[in-house]
Amino acid sequence: MKDYQTGLEIKHPILDRFKSLLYIPAPSSREQAISQAIADQIREMGLTSHQDIGGTVTVELEGQDPSLPVWCYAAHIDEIGMVVTRIRETGDLEVTRTGGLYPWKLGESPVEVMGDSQSVLGILSMGSTHTPEAAEKKVDWKDVWITTGLTVDSLEEAGVRAGTLVVPHASMRGPVLFGEEDDPLAASWTFDDRLGCALLLELLAGMQANGEKPRRPTVIAFVHNEEIGGFGAKNLARRLQPEAFIAIDGAPMPPGTPLKMDHRPATWSKDALGHYDFALMKELRHAGQEVGVEVQSVVYERAASDASMVYTSGLAERALVFGCVRENSHGYEILRVSVLENTLKTIHQFVTTR
Repeated sequence: MKDYQTGLEIKHPILDRFKSLLYIPAPSSREQAISQAIADQIREMGLTSHQDIGGTVTVELEGQDPSLPVWCYAAHIDEIGMVVTRIRETGDLEVTRTGGLYPWKLGESPVEVMGDSQSVLGILSMGSTHTPEAAEKKVDWKDVWITTGLTVDSLEEAGVRAGTLVVPHASMRGPVLFGEEDDPLAASWTFDDRLGCALLLELLAGMQANGEKPRRPTVIAFVHNEEIGGFGAKNLARRLQPEAFIAIDGAPMPPGTPLKMDHRPATWSKDALGHYDFALMKELRHAGQEVGVEVQSVVYERAASDASMVYTSGLAERALVFGCVRENSHGYEILRVSVLENTLKTIHQFVTTR
């Protein structure tokens, strides 16, 4: 089939699964719609899931060896965004970030203001460049606002208030495919972490279709509120008490990291909260080798994951993060399409043999 926007000839089930989730607004604490969409897809596979009150969706899988400890694989369902802090008399909205979003990542662009009664279209605005200081201006949240074109009364009717959440409009989300036709790149408004959700959904679909079981009792989880503290993962781990908590997320490329944006996925060796389990990383690399995939590794000083937040809270004995290498973190992210299948193959081998 034709690519979603650019015309490259490609069909990719993981990207299609990702796109099925991409247009559902899901800022932290407003994840109910994407939670339900994931539960619906799981039901269509013939599997049973459970949704907790916070929005986490879980699937429990019987293991080949039921005597082994439970492992949990998780991807988070929330996205970064903005939150309204004040409504001006003009109907413009002052905002700040929720999660790791910065205004320069969005520029002046359409946004969806998620009112309690209905959503409102607005434009993230930064003012005129016809000023002496424009060339040197550093844009922070105090320098931006959302133009709504509505009165205060209309905003109140829509349920827009201090605390209302805001996300990029659907028209800005992508995905787009570009580059060389035989080795294309894909870009989208934050693969983080709908792509992790898509990978786990594809894993479930494939295992269900082939009648496969994981090696050990396994929980596949889609957890809420990662971007603001890992609350969904922590609450799940507190109930589940897994031996290992494994986050399926991405691997960003800040300056100085050894990562390459190619066909190879990556595992985190350390992040801002601590080191990951050495034996799990070794086994993951071996699982990749068994299916012909080399796994990169990386150390982060300014990042954390559901897995490290669970581990450092004392809620699991072991932790690991694995996923696709991507450029432009927390913005319009880019990855190489060939990494998708290699990531899924490695996860499948790890789940079914470790």
